[in-house]
Formats: sequence, structure tokens, C-alpha cells
Amino acid sequence: MLLSCRRIGIFTTFLIGLLLTGAFSISSAEAASKVHRSSHKAHYKSSKQLKNRPVANAYSRGMKSSKRLRSGALKQAKRYPPAVDSSAAYADLVMDAKTGRILHATHPDELRHPASLTKMMTLYLAFQALKSGQLRLDQQLPISQNAASQAPSKLGLRAGQQIRVEDALLGLVTKSANDATVVVAEALGGSEEQFARIMTKKARSMGMSRTVFRNPSGLPDPEQVTTARDMAILGYALVYHYPQYYPYFSREGFTYAGVHHNNHNHLMSRYQGMDGIKTGYIRASGFNLVASTVRGSTRLIGVVFGGRSAVARDNKMAALLDQAFAGLRSGQAALRVASLDVEQPDYVSVPAGLPADLPAQHLAAASREEF
Repeated sequence: MLLSCRRIGIFTTFLIGLLLTGAFSISSAEAASKVHRSSHKAHYKSSKQLKNRPVANAYSRGMKSSKRLRSGALKQAKRYPPAVDSSAAYADLVMDAKTGRILHATHPDELRHPASLTKMMTLYLAFQALKSGQLRLDQQLPISQNAASQAPSKLGLRAGQQIRVEDALLGLVTKSANDATVVVAEALGGSEEQFARIMTKKARSMGMSRTVFRNPSGLPDPEQVTTARDMAILGYALVYHYPQYYPYFSREGFTYAGVHHNNHNHLMSRYQGMDGIKTGYIRASGFNLVASTVRGSTRLIGVVFGGRSAVARDNKMAALLDQAFAGLRSGQAALRVASLDVEQPDYVSVPAGLPADLPAQHLAAASREEF
């Protein structure tokens, strides 16, 4: 009996030991598991923090930043034209159209690139052809491959088709369309080169002594040059030689082939009395403008070359015209010519009368002369 009790006690002790050992093992395993899970959480949390740190996330942020920069650059390129070339130089002139007296000028006789102011002469010769009967407003002109392939601005003309003379002229005035310009040039001169010679000869006959044209549109050519004084002469001639066609310059826009084109001369819509004429821009010239403004019986013709932007150019023109009108009202229209060391009034020698129209055969002869 005693032996049985002793065996039972040993067995009970053995069982209790096993239970305690198992509990300890389970507790250790759970603890180890908890430590492992805690370590995993800590590692995960740490990795998230590292991702948010600048060094760890530099590549990702760099890629996003690069995309933002590219997107911003594209938006800027669409919104603003390229910066003006450093070779561009400023010049201006304001004259009283009635007398030709210069009311203000800065470097009026220094050479500048006309850019699309060139189209003023193309239009002058087109008006001359209309008056002489060489062209009709409703006449259809052929569109060559050369015309269709011109760089913008353009109407998008297609080779082999035709365009009415009036539509082509409105394309020049409002859109400053280079394709329409070449259509007119080829119709009157046979080719761009021949028509450019005609343009230069006409410039000489009008007193534009320093102007040379190499193309009818104003697209970049280092030899295509003019001066503020010469452009004032051409502006005057357009106003007074062809008053029946000059109103085209006041058109706010026109529609061709279902597309509406606004006039590039935005100053005309906000400056009292302005009724024309033409804007121009290439990198070598900066932003150019010839403008004609009439108030009462006074007409002023202003020229600005080399503006840093279209807005800056327009604002400068407005300021010059304001100054000139104010001086005329007060009777103190003082001359300020930056390039001359004289105080006596200076004048633009404007062509007083309408020059004789050259017949077609004379135009062809003129095209063979070199300038």
C-alpha cells in the first residue's frame, strides 16, 4: 500500500513537471513569436520612414520633378515666343503725317531687320496692281508648292489649289500669312527673287534709300534690311497713295476656309484712333510695329523696332504716340532725335504725290536689276 502511494506520488510529480515544461515551452514560443512580429513591424515601419526621407526617395522625387519641369517648359514654350536674339537693337520714330516732321526718334537711320513689316511693300505693290488693272479682287491666283511650303505664320494653303486675291491680301494684313504672301509675289513677279527686286526698286523710287528686300514675306535673311525712317515713308505711302485699300489694315480679322484669323495688331483695339498698319517679328529683329493713328485733323505715323515682347512694343508705341499728341496740343512738340547732334527739326521726305504706276512689262524689267 505504501509502495503504491509512493508510485502514485512519483507519477504525479512527473506529470506536473511535464505540464510545467510544456507551459514554459509554449510561453517561450509565444514570446519568440511576439518578438518576431514586433521586429517585423519595426522593420516595416522603418522602411516606410526611409521611403519618406529625402535621400531614400530622391530618385522618385527627381523623376517627378523632371516631369514637372518638362511639362512647365512645354507650357512656357507655347505661351511665350523665344527670347529675342542679343543682336536685335531698338529704334523708333514718330512723325506728323501732314508735314513729315519728326516728333521723336531714336536711331532712325540705323539698319534693322524688317521681319513682317516687309509685307507692307508686298501689299503696296498689290494695291498698285489692283489700281492699274493687273489684278482684280475676285481673281483666283494659283498656289504653288513653294507658296504652300512656307514657314508659319500661314493660312495652310495647298499646292495646286487657288485663292482669291482679296483673301490673300487679308491673309497678309491680319494673319501675316507667308504662304499667301508668296502667292501674291509669284503672281506679280514670277518668283520670290524677282519680286524682291521689284520691291527694292519701288523702295528707291519712294525715297527709302537704305532698304533692301530679298524676299516678300520678311522671313529671316541677313541682307534684308531697312530703317525706321524708311518704314515711316512706306507707312505714309500706304495711307495716302491708296486710301481706297488702306481700310484693309483696320480689319480685326477675317475667316478663310472656315477658320477665323485675328489681326496681329492688338494695340489697334485699345489705342484711340489707331487704324493700322503692321506688326513683325523674327529673332534677329525683335518685335516691330508700324502704326498709324488719327485724332481730329492730326495723323501720326509711328515706328518701333526691337521690342523685347509684343506687349512691351505695344506699350512703347502707345507712350510715344501719347507724348507726341500731347506735345502737339500744347504747341511744344519738341524734337528728340537720339542719333543726331542737332536741335533743328528733322523731317521725313515723304513721297508727296502718287508715283506713276509701272506697267507689267516695266515690272518685269525692274526684276532683272540687281540691288
